[in-house]
Amino acid sequence: MKTNRRSFFKIAGAAGAGMMAGSVMSSCKPGESRIAGPFAAIKEAADKVHTQKFNMSGFAAPKIDIVRIGVIGLGSRGPGAVERLSKIDGVEIKALCDKLPDRVDKAQKILEKNGLPAAKGYTGTPEIWKELCQSSDLDLIYITTPWEFHTPMAVFAMENGKHAVSEVPAAVTVDEAWQLVETAEKTKKHFMMLENCCYDFFELLTLNMARQGFFGEIVHVEGAYIHDLLNSNFNKDGYVDMWRLKHNQNRRGNLYPTHGLGPVCQVLNVNRGDRMDYLTAMSSNDFMMASKAEELAKSDSFYNEFKTTGYRGNMTTTLVHTEKGKTMMIQHDVTSPRPYSRIHLVSGTKGVAVKYPEPGKIATGHEWFDDARMKEIEAQYTPEIVKRIGELAKQIGGHGGMDFMMDWRLIDCLRNGLPLDQDVYDAALWSSIAPLSEWSVANRSGSITVPDFTCGSYKTNTPVDISLSQGGNTGVRTNTKSGSQLSL
Repeated sequence: MKTNRRSFFKIAGAAGAGMMAGSVMSSCKPGESRIAGPFAAIKEAADKVHTQKFNMSGFAAPKIDIVRIGVIGLGSRGPGAVERLSKIDGVEIKALCDKLPDRVDKAQKILEKNGLPAAKGYTGTPEIWKELCQSSDLDLIYITTPWEFHTPMAVFAMENGKHAVSEVPAAVTVDEAWQLVETAEKTKKHFMMLENCCYDFFELLTLNMARQGFFGEIVHVEGAYIHDLLNSNFNKDGYVDMWRLKHNQNRRGNLYPTHGLGPVCQVLNVNRGDRMDYLTAMSSNDFMMASKAEELAKSDSFYNEFKTTGYRGNMTTTLVHTEKGKTMMIQHDVTSPRPYSRIHLVSGTKGVAVKYPEPGKIATGHEWFDDARMKEIEAQYTPEIVKRIGELAKQIGGHGGMDFMMDWRLIDCLRNGLPLDQDVYDAALWSSIAPLSEWSVANRSGSITVPDFTCGSYKTNTPVDISLSQGGNTGVRTNTKSGSQLSL
């Protein structure tokens, strides 16, 4: 399970490395494409034949009245998770883990602020997280580490009898995606990727509208992650060891697809009635990152190792064709000076909805609905989960409330013994778009078959329940110090 960061990037970043002279591609045979070896491995993993041992879609684990949680990774996303989980009834945060002791101390103060007992701290060594996963008094491991640790930690947690969730993406290679699937099926433990955008209020509205036939037959959907992170990725005080920049330096393709992808997959019932068949991807050249590294290196030698010309391009566009003949477009751009956008477009035979970079709009013809009609739509189609918890979620926060709604629903499902809104097949599929797009970009936008991680069970799997017909009874602590709470 030990992960060496440098060797990881040589493997996961084979796309980028193969395009740079003097890289790890020396094993290629004479006359063979320099990218054939590593990318052949991606294709081989995509074509893997897997026999499903147990269908995790619709799987309901035994009820857990009090969900005992260990949080691994307390840098960027971890403290917010600790804060949000502290507000949910039926939760005990029993363990906190980070290799940096001061981060554990800061997370302990969050618990203290909320009137909760201190958790056991795990810190000081890179692999101390294994001790946490082996603890006998935990039910759920909540992983908020850099991307390359998500799969190893989740697999280890499940193998040690714990349910596991991780930040996005769940996997960085197709092989890792298969590891998650195989381990969940073997252990019958939940794994969920924490795709918070599936709980965006407009995304949930359009999902419910689609369920009720408002758009007719869905024909085409779009999602994206367009977010100017240029300065953040080059910030020495940002991501530890510059890990996110290294992904962009050493890899190609759509590296972060899930925010835009997850909600539209749920609209199309992907893995639950339909499946992705094949995809193709195209990327622009890099017009920002190499020059940024060159500029910074002039005054700071720290950036010398980032002076390369092999950065992933500004914009990557991935097109997906589903088995039922629907199309999907997913875009990724984290360097261009553009307003934040996840796009979120749903287009059907009777209507269309779109959000980003402008507020959500809906139409059934040539004109967008006016404000009055939009209010009518919201009143009619707002799903029960938003009605039940939406306003509280906004108050508690996390990307406008969607983070809290995600955490609340996760705990609510575990406490009520219900299937999770996102399962391991969703995590594997949505994450696999990154390496599959890398292969396509490197092979002149050639098409590649998307693995069916459900092994055919998508044909009968049940769509995600957003009705709250079951569960929905987990309380929210409105004042943790006094113990008062909202009864739902």
